[in-house]
Amino acid sequence: MAASVDTVISEFKEIKKSLETVNAEKADLKSKLEKSDAKLADLEKSNGEIKKSYDDLMKGLNSTPDYGDNPPFPVFARVKNQAEELRMGFKSFSHYVHDVMEAGRPGGRPSECFKSFMNKAPSGLNETVGTEGGFLVPPAFSSEIWQRTYTNSLWEMTTGHTAGANTNSLTFNGIDETSRANGSRFGGVRAYWEAEANQATTTKPAYFQMRLMLHRLLAISYATDELMADSGTALEQHLFNLFSSEVKFKLGDALINGTGAGMPQGVLNSAALISVSKETGQGAATILKENIDKMWSRMWAPSRATAVWLINQDIEPALFSMALNVGTGGMPAYMPPGGMSDSPYGRLLGRPVIPTEFNATLGTVGDILFVDLKQVYSLRKGETAQDTSIHLRFDYAETAFRTIFRADARTIWNAPLTPFKGSATKSPLIALATRA
Repeated sequence: MAASVDTVISEFKEIKKSLETVNAEKADLKSKLEKSDAKLADLEKSNGEIKKSYDDLMKGLNSTPDYGDNPPFPVFARVKNQAEELRMGFKSFSHYVHDVMEAGRPGGRPSECFKSFMNKAPSGLNETVGTEGGFLVPPAFSSEIWQRTYTNSLWEMTTGHTAGANTNSLTFNGIDETSRANGSRFGGVRAYWEAEANQATTTKPAYFQMRLMLHRLLAISYATDELMADSGTALEQHLFNLFSSEVKFKLGDALINGTGAGMPQGVLNSAALISVSKETGQGAATILKENIDKMWSRMWAPSRATAVWLINQDIEPALFSMALNVGTGGMPAYMPPGGMSDSPYGRLLGRPVIPTEFNATLGTVGDILFVDLKQVYSLRKGETAQDTSIHLRFDYAETAFRTIFRADARTIWNAPLTPFKGSATKSPLIALATRA
């Protein structure tokens, strides 16, 4: 019994000791909590002050608060100094914009801070001065090469043919008709109104042949092997594109100005060309509405639906001033592109007006043409041949680039056509004579 009492007393003492330890820890925690509450109150107070200072700072550069030498928090002194440094003396963004406008205006007077801003020199390495780092930034070059774009599509307007594999020419048979008068139609065919049982008068047509023979159009260029290896440009493709453009140019020029000797015969050298005379008293280097009317009247009527006006751009001012007078009023004779007509070409008497590089300048025959290029037959030998060779100039370490196009063209008409009624001949090729 006595042992049991001692055991209980001993356990009670242990429990009491543990309770005292817990109470001590509780008191310590309470003390720490009170200190934390005090620190929290201080932090909340500081947070309020920080927020107020931040709000003041964010009101804008024009209203940055001045804390003097004793700002409430050193960080705001640094922020204030950085903001002033970034502003570089400008009071506001509008102040900066005003100075930019003044600097760009002749006689403008920007403020001193703008002048300082423009003359501010880098303090370290930079891209402005080559020896201070600018040489480390290499220039960038595009691999493309700029060139003007031209539209020389006259060849596509002709009636095209392709030479066979084993020939260099093509012969066309045509009816030799130069007049629609009785006895001349189709070269000599004529029908008669005859009474019954009368003997018929025999007639027969006449024919002619026109032969197109291929002529060679050639472009060639050399390039060193070093340039081929080191250039960032696709040189072969670039040269062949230029050659193709040059071939199109020469074809277009030949269709208008070609002599027919070793090259196509152009409109201006065709035996079928009609050159309309200038008006009596007409000034030099002018175009009158009467000129256009007479050119239209000489166009072979079936070709009017497909004929086009080909002009030198020098004559456009004269076209703009032409008018169709009707009583006391009138209307423009020439409709510019995008105006009262469709794009991309202007219209003259309803037909497209196409500027080309090949027409003569204002006042010279050929400055304006009214032509139906469908009446021009063209011949080509397949596609353009584009070849390269390292052998031609092998000992020079150069590559040769070559383009060959073989073609010929001329009008199927061998003379203007005399109409059935009237004496003014007709043709699908009309020019205006020189006005000197």
